[in-house]
Amino acid sequence: MTVIKVLRCVFTEDMPAIKNKITTMHELTLCQSAFDIIEQQAQANNVKRVTGVWLEIGALSCIEESAVHFCFEIVCRGSVAEGCALHITTQPAQAWCWDCSQAITVSAHDAGCPHCQSHNLRVDSGDSMQIKQIEIE
Repeated sequence: MTVIKVLRCVFTEDMPAIKNKITTMHELTLCQSAFDIIEQQAQANNVKRVTGVWLEIGALSCIEESAVHFCFEIVCRGSVAEGCALHITTQPAQAWCWDCSQAITVSAHDAGCPHCQSHNLRVDSGDSMQIKQIEIE
């Protein structure tokens, strides 16, 4: 078994997404982008089969894990990644409070600074989905 380390961002969201009936379309597009990267890596490394993929989803990414599992299985059908294990971890969001000059951890879009309760925050990380690792045979 070989492991390919990948640190490529699949998606970064600048504005909060509005959750509605098309949520799965959002995840389907993200999974297709992730699959494209996986396929490129597989071709570049002459891979016959992908056995595992590790994704990291930011706490503020508005990405539903269950929808990612569902969509990922669909986009991988008939490919070198069909049937591979999908491992998902959630990354806490990191932000900077402009009012009290503190680095903080944020768990929701409407969360305020735990030090001064300000909502004047700059999100530095935790609003994206990234492929962290691809396992191959």
